[in-house]
Amino acid sequence: MFENLSEKFDRALQVLKGDHKISEIKIAETAKEIRRVLVDADVNYKIAKEFTDRVKEKAIGARVHTSLNPRQVFIKIVKDELTALMGGGASEINLAGKPAVILIAGLQGSGKTTFSGKLALFLKSKKNRRVLLVAGDVYRPAAIDQLKVLAEGINVEVYTEEGNKNPVQIAENGIAYAREKGLDTVIVDTAGRLAVDEQMMDEISRIHAAVKPSETLFVVDSMTGQDAVNTAKAFNDVLNFDGVVLTKLDGDTRGGAALSIKATVNKPIKFSSTGEKMEALDVFHPERLADRILGMGDIVSLVEKVNAQYDDAKAKELEKKFRKNQFGFDDFLSQIQQIKKLGNMKDLLGMLPGMGKALKDVDIPDDAFKHVEAIIKSMTPEERRNPDIINPSRKNRIARGSGRSLEEVNRLMKQFEDMKKMMKMMSGPGASNMMKMMGGGRGMGMRR
Repeated sequence: MFENLSEKFDRALQVLKGDHKISEIKIAETAKEIRRVLVDADVNYKIAKEFTDRVKEKAIGARVHTSLNPRQVFIKIVKDELTALMGGGASEINLAGKPAVILIAGLQGSGKTTFSGKLALFLKSKKNRRVLLVAGDVYRPAAIDQLKVLAEGINVEVYTEEGNKNPVQIAENGIAYAREKGLDTVIVDTAGRLAVDEQMMDEISRIHAAVKPSETLFVVDSMTGQDAVNTAKAFNDVLNFDGVVLTKLDGDTRGGAALSIKATVNKPIKFSSTGEKMEALDVFHPERLADRILGMGDIVSLVEKVNAQYDDAKAKELEKKFRKNQFGFDDFLSQIQQIKKLGNMKDLLGMLPGMGKALKDVDIPDDAFKHVEAIIKSMTPEERRNPDIINPSRKNRIARGSGRSLEEVNRLMKQFEDMKKMMKMMSGPGASNMMKMMGGGRGMGMRR
């Protein structure tokens, strides 16, 4: 996420590295370089200039040039200004109303329908809401089918009216249906166009007026940079929406949308979305993203993701199995499945301080565990329960069955044994928390 932007910020700040005192000229040079970085990231020039003017003014006002550690003080000022530029703090979604109505708007291809499903799961699992999805895109048949598939996968009801081409009527009927069924939240997915046009704006405006949503969210593809910001302004002029959703943050994004959109429309970014997995939706925290852009990592978000997947009961059960030497490959496979739910591995590792830069040119595919899973699933139930019985003959059979080499099978067995020894040694006070953080394993079969 934003690796190129982070790298350019790092280069811009290198000017100050190692100096115990810096001149006001150096501060001005660094601010100018940061402005160039922002413009390269597709941030509007006026916004970039205002940003760096504030940084320079605060740095000189704080007498950074005479500070004992001027670089750290300067970076703190940049971080605070980046945080303010993106909204300052997290913004809650408004769930007032019976039912609460959330209207989703945006261009075609921005990820509205997928976001609608993700938001439904988020509200169901995190807010304990009873959610209804309403299929209001009457122009793209695949959108209705997609919403049905998403709804089925997260066990949420979806309201559709096949053949009805009136999205205003569908939205109103969907809300009435939710009220009748005692559902407390309605998410209305609307149609998008390839570009902003009068017909689209008129339609979304009529839906908005009819359903009177408690929350209107504008979904934007973060990879479109300044175009996304211009589109947001056009929608906001018509809808006066409540918040922005940035999708595809794991793509090849320069960061312009995230850094510009709040300053342009004066509306908070409420959610960020990465990937296609339904769990891959996060409340947007400007300070955490500022940390990541400046190479400081995001430990808080990483811990939150881990805690969302692991609980104390499971961690204690694993600890007990390690102590009694009962941890087998079924448990190992279960831990892999849990880790996969956390999201993209490269993005997760990038939350560790300094790792974003280190992983810039490292390819960690989403299916990094598939070879390990293939090997484990080629074992018999008894072999998974009791790995000690796996002899050379069995290893050869497992290699053939999984389509992997004997070397890979041996490597996995060695890593598995090393992990068991390490975790057994760590058993004791605090071990349960370690199990939660590590997912019950080390390396998970990844190459050393």
